[in-house]
Amino acid sequence: MSAVPVDRPHAAQGKPRKAALAAWIGSALEYYDFFIYGTAAALVFSKIFFPESAPATGTLLALATFGVGYLARPVGAFVLGHIGDKFGRKRVLVATLVLMGLSTFLVGCLPTYEDIGVLAPVLLVVLRLLQGFSVAGEQAGANSMTLEHAPPGRRAYYTSFTLNGTQAGQILATAVFLPIAALPEDQLLTWGWRVPFWLSIVVAAVGLLIRRTLEETPAFEREVAEGAVAKMPLAVLFRDHWKDVLRVVVAAVIASVSTIFTVHALSYAVNTMKLDRTPMLWVGVLANVAALIAIPLWGRLSDRVGRKPVFAGGSLGCAVLMFGYLWSISAGDYLLIFVIGILMFGVVHSATSGVWPAFYGEMFSTRVRLSGMAVGTQIGFAIAGFAPTIATAVAGTGPDSWFGVAAFTALLCLVNVAAVATARETYRVPTDKLGLVGTTRVKVPA
Repeated sequence: MSAVPVDRPHAAQGKPRKAALAAWIGSALEYYDFFIYGTAAALVFSKIFFPESAPATGTLLALATFGVGYLARPVGAFVLGHIGDKFGRKRVLVATLVLMGLSTFLVGCLPTYEDIGVLAPVLLVVLRLLQGFSVAGEQAGANSMTLEHAPPGRRAYYTSFTLNGTQAGQILATAVFLPIAALPEDQLLTWGWRVPFWLSIVVAAVGLLIRRTLEETPAFEREVAEGAVAKMPLAVLFRDHWKDVLRVVVAAVIASVSTIFTVHALSYAVNTMKLDRTPMLWVGVLANVAALIAIPLWGRLSDRVGRKPVFAGGSLGCAVLMFGYLWSISAGDYLLIFVIGILMFGVVHSATSGVWPAFYGEMFSTRVRLSGMAVGTQIGFAIAGFAPTIATAVAGTGPDSWFGVAAFTALLCLVNVAAVATARETYRVPTDKLGLVGTTRVKVPA
């Protein structure tokens, strides 16, 4: 796994190394919880929570419960964004971890449809909503924390470790499911699927210990000292930055590549094409290992050449490669599945993941940075969360459905590129001037 960089003397005002490490570990632990749900939804939930439905309908309903978590994200973004910009980044990061760990643990304790009937999927949806509410503040809080500690010329590099941690969480989630997925069917559907969810209590305890040692950012502390903290951050956000919020919403739809790759493609491979679960899970593991290396490298490149060309290039690459990946699954060619899957998700998609934590955060001032990132990304992610369900509903579930899903994903990527093209280039703007252009007539240096 990638090492978090060492502090540099010119970053004395902040603690970029510690902030990046805390963001990396916290994101890894939090997203472990979030992604084990997606894996379980693709592999087992249709059989234990929707057994009365036809197989295709059960799969669609199980994937819909995955998407439901994204519905709560915008609500969580408004609430947690307000708290983070008014009371500090640290409070949000501690609260999100506790809520995520508890709700995930309880998913593992749920009775099945066979035990209590329709109440089982209802309770599943409630807990999924709590997961979505929690995760809404995680990345925005971690990104704000790291960006405000980082030296101006290396903001994308340091903030990329938040997304690097997210990939690590996905690796951990998938790796935990590898031995579980290899269990006999009866054991998998009775107790096996519960184990990864029960482990979240350990995740929450470790994460809470780490997050409690965080220090507030110098930028937020200056806001407090100067009495400049907004009483109603959301009001300031939508008054001065509504265009940037809208831009982030559209750009954040690039997360559809992730949800199609991790949820729809896995379900298509296992349930439709009848490919073996284990190698398909390994594709995700190896792609995310590649991403651990690629993400900080893309972040460093964007610190040199700009956010927009790196981000747009990654989006266009995903639009093309998704056709190859889904086709290779339809052909049952494991070698191509591994090569294209790792290239697309591990390398090319990492260009967007390595850049957006800085790119989005740099659109907003300190007063509204956390709420701006949270609201913008979570609405966009909510759309992305339903991408597997929409793709399945539009393209169908048959062997030939892959082309329609790939075309749908490519369209979303092109929309993303259009949003990125309209944004300001911010990689050379001083940290204390970020988000002020257009509101206080601050000039961006050439």
